[in-house]
Amino acid sequence: MKKSIYLDNAASAPILDDVVEVMADALRTLNGNPSSTHKFGRKAKAAIEQSRKTIAGCLNASIGEIFFTSGGTEANNTALHCAVDQLGVTRLIISSIEHPSIINTANYIATHQGIEVVQLTVNEHGLIHIDELKNLLEGSNQKTLVSIMHANNEIGTIQPVDQIGVLCQEHGALFHTDAVQTIGHLPFDVSTRPISFLSASGHKFHGPKGIGFLYVNSDNIIEPYIQGGSQERNVRAGTENVAGIVGMAKALSHCYEHMSEKSDYVKELRSYLIEQLRVKLPQIELVSYASSDDCLFTIVNFHIPSSAKSDLLLMNLDIAGIAASGGSACSSGAEKPSHVIEAIGNYSENGKCVRFSMSFMNTKAELDRVVDALTKYV
Repeated sequence: MKKSIYLDNAASAPILDDVVEVMADALRTLNGNPSSTHKFGRKAKAAIEQSRKTIAGCLNASIGEIFFTSGGTEANNTALHCAVDQLGVTRLIISSIEHPSIINTANYIATHQGIEVVQLTVNEHGLIHIDELKNLLEGSNQKTLVSIMHANNEIGTIQPVDQIGVLCQEHGALFHTDAVQTIGHLPFDVSTRPISFLSASGHKFHGPKGIGFLYVNSDNIIEPYIQGGSQERNVRAGTENVAGIVGMAKALSHCYEHMSEKSDYVKELRSYLIEQLRVKLPQIELVSYASSDDCLFTIVNFHIPSSAKSDLLLMNLDIAGIAASGGSACSSGAEKPSHVIEAIGNYSENGKCVRFSMSFMNTKAELDRVVDALTKYV
């Protein structure tokens, strides 16, 4: 029986063996509650702080700017709620292709607190119009938080976060970026970028699920979004997930140590897949940017014209042992078309969009099998 092929890394990347080992050791040996003052508690607390130091070092942040969360969704919620509740924000500017944890949170805040939410339009590849953002910032004195993801989870489009950050800084706006898809894959130095908040999630860079972090620039002092104890320096209540934190730090450290070689390898895989699709399946239309300069190199999204076979494509690929996605796995149970695909064109009305998301664990031989399967099922 042929080995299964996993091409859904944007949903969750397989955990590294080294990460499993350090987590297993943490589960065996770090038994104390990190809030306890005895030696068992101090040992667990020390592991957390060493992990915080590791993660801060990867991002060139201060250790006091890293706060652990349960994942990207909690980090995104915390950034938006705290900006409105504590930092005086009365307007949120987001894009029309943000993750649901941004769009739904922004809409919830608007409904319950009466603030303004503005959605930026995007071009056919999902790139925001920077002039639209500039005009919005210039045309109002409202205290504003701009929340734009670094790279889209469905189509991979990379947004100009440096340019956005400078615009926000010039107009006194706060800037949050959901970097869940890029942290661990692209270098990110927060010390050289005017960013107020940044969200990340461990299982997107080969770490464990259920753990993430929020970077909060030291210029912004926030209070707890989740009430309870005084963990995370009084910013995030609840007993810390020690093994998860240790595992996430190990995964991020590994990704940064091997980032150049592994990114070059995955870029080559992505280019190879696009080339093979264009040659053997010319009816397929690439939705993502072809260039890895404009699109995250782990993601390829393409459109398949509607047919009896294409309607069953994901199911047939699954039967063939190939894991892919029709969109965000966070809402995979929903029957309505992807809001990202709707925002960039009429793809959802005339066929199906499929996302393949790769990692350094994939091979060209696997991609050959995928293309062969597509020729049968499209």
